[in-house]
Amino acid sequence: MLELAGIIILGILAQWFAWRFKIPAILPLILIGLFIGPISTLISEDGNKWIEPVWNGEIGLFPGERLFNFVSLAISLILFEGGLTLKKEEIRNVGPIIYKLITLGSLITLITAGIAAHFVIGLNWPLSFLFSALIIVTGPTVITPILRNLAIKKDISTILKWEGILIDPIGALVAVLVFEFISVGNEHGTRYTQETLIEFGKIIIIGFSIGFTSAYAFAAALKHKMIPHYLLNPSVLAIVLGVFVLADLFAHESGLLAVVIMGMVLGNKKIEALKEVLYFKETISILLISILFILLSANINMSDLELIYNWRSLVLFAIVVLIVRPLGVFASSRNSNLMTNEKIFISWVGPRGIVAAGIASLFGLKLTMQGVENANYITPLVFMIVLGTVLLNATTARLVARITKVLLKKSEGILIIGASEPARLIATYLKNNNSRVVLIDSNPNHIKNAKNDNLEAIECDIYSYDLIENIELNDIGYLMALTGSNTINEYAISKLKPHFGEEGAFRLISTEEMRDPLNNPVNGLFSHTDDFINISEIVRDYPNINEVNITSKDHYHDLLKVTKNELKTVPLFIKDNKGQVHIIPSNSEEIPIESGYKLMYLGKKINI
Repeated sequence: MLELAGIIILGILAQWFAWRFKIPAILPLILIGLFIGPISTLISEDGNKWIEPVWNGEIGLFPGERLFNFVSLAISLILFEGGLTLKKEEIRNVGPIIYKLITLGSLITLITAGIAAHFVIGLNWPLSFLFSALIIVTGPTVITPILRNLAIKKDISTILKWEGILIDPIGALVAVLVFEFISVGNEHGTRYTQETLIEFGKIIIIGFSIGFTSAYAFAAALKHKMIPHYLLNPSVLAIVLGVFVLADLFAHESGLLAVVIMGMVLGNKKIEALKEVLYFKETISILLISILFILLSANINMSDLELIYNWRSLVLFAIVVLIVRPLGVFASSRNSNLMTNEKIFISWVGPRGIVAAGIASLFGLKLTMQGVENANYITPLVFMIVLGTVLLNATTARLVARITKVLLKKSEGILIIGASEPARLIATYLKNNNSRVVLIDSNPNHIKNAKNDNLEAIECDIYSYDLIENIELNDIGYLMALTGSNTINEYAISKLKPHFGEEGAFRLISTEEMRDPLNNPVNGLFSHTDDFINISEIVRDYPNINEVNITSKDHYHDLLKVTKNELKTVPLFIKDNKGQVHIIPSNSEEIPIESGYKLMYLGKKINI
């Protein structure tokens, strides 16, 4: 009881530690597992592990094959959740570079890493390609913490983010297929005869059939409301486990394939209830991952670590990092708009993730139990790649970004909270003046209208932690809160400024502040005489942003007086002699002005 409770507590503490210090969670989880497992044998009085996952005599948590069964069921749930995240439209809409990375890049990794494992480590060809299949995946859970605090171009962040999201289920599927092929061959004396291929085909057919059938049956049940809301999440849990076991009964080792297919099919069904299912699955996955990786790391023995404690492992790691990854990136980005320095940075940032380590442990356990020669190399080798790439990228990403000159000197992107008509008009003007602008709104109609205006817009609740975690917003330095709710505007300034307002954070003044001339907030935006209602009315009557040349500072002050006296005019921006646009705060008289600058204002034309 103490050991089980301790694993859960340590797992959640590791997740919190990772969140607090902005590092991938897999790092503290595996390190904790190694410490209480194989490393603890070096310091314990009796030479035993502090936690022994497999029952051995009088110590251990799981008798017989129970650990193997627990890992199998846990991985099935994690892979199902990964399958749910793979959307056809996402693959269709991503750029050609991302599409090539998850197809051509994966194929290059599979082939080149497999060849390296065969000739460097000495694994047979099937195990070599199983190893290479397992290290295909990167994963957003390891990419996001590494890139979260790097102000780099949006294109680079987007490529790395979507590669990690999309390649998880694809890499898992490839690894499952390679594993099934090895398992079938092993059952037939490692001879890949016609009978072996028939058995492999049987696994593929049954895995796909049960996965597709179960997905459509569950989708129909959701559509016809056959499952009450309070039973929805427990039902999903039970159905996934049932599909895994059912497929395995019909064809041994087809369960993982079935749940991956089921997740992929369900993820592409337009069913509202699936959003709640995905949230529940993420919660379950976090708990399972926390337990799983401490157990799996603790299950490694010192003899397993000694297998990779040699120069061959270092050579294999160097080949994966310095040859395999760059080869896949450069081949996938050929004839693209990426510069060579950007390709080098993307090549460097390729940390392997949770799916790779989890499936490697499962397959390593299975193949070792089946008596496959050298199968005990799989788990420590993949763990070495995972830990090595995560540590390497976490400690050197900023340095490499600076050396390759992809690190932005100044975060000049603009995040606008709210996508109402005034916000869209302002965003369009800024975009036309070469600024990157992103609008955030929880109203789907506002987001739809923004996208129809060819604006970058995200449907998101500003209270959601996902907004802060979005690495595609790393180049944002300015924050503008333009909603009709003063509560939301003030929250945006107080909570989001540290993340997106490094260069400046502003909000519209409230109606109360507008009526009080002495209460001009420091972070007020545009004007002290116009709130959201006034600006909305001006946009309705005069949906234009005008420019006027400024001849002197006195002329600028005269223009401001006119905008304050004219109810249908609001000052917005100043454009300097270099063409750069600067946001006007509500204390607009304080900003520096030079001859040749231009005043951008909203509404009725003024003459002065």
